[in-house]
Amino acid sequence: MSAANQLLTAIQTRLADDAELSAMIGPEGLRDRLVSGRKLPAVIVADLASNDYSTATETGAEHLLTLEIWTDAGGRREAATIAERLRLLLDDAPLSLETHHLVGLLHLSTRTRREIKTKLHVAEMRFRAVTEAVAS
Repeated sequence: MSAANQLLTAIQTRLADDAELSAMIGPEGLRDRLVSGRKLPAVIVADLASNDYSTATETGAEHLLTLEIWTDAGGRREAATIAERLRLLLDDAPLSLETHHLVGLLHLSTRTRREIKTKLHVAEMRFRAVTEAVAS
């Protein structure tokens, strides 16, 4: 399994195991895409870009991750509250990966907006992670 997939799995596990976040978004609130007709709020993995970040001695990767929080009736306040919980759970979190080592996971930014067509609110969170392959 790639470092990127292991990172996503570890993030998904961390978020799913948090009772406070689960109370905010419900049992089906963590998704890999936004599906119309499904209950909101929801946390979506919107984008993940991975780049080689190897050194002369270590094989590594940089991962730029975007998570989106979509809300309806709760509006911008609900999106911002959920985003803050995600930041607390993920910023500098000590996640365990199967065959890679997580050097760091840092929150870079959060931006909220209202989608004109759907009238839903979105909080877009960006994170940067660096992983290294574990020597065998």
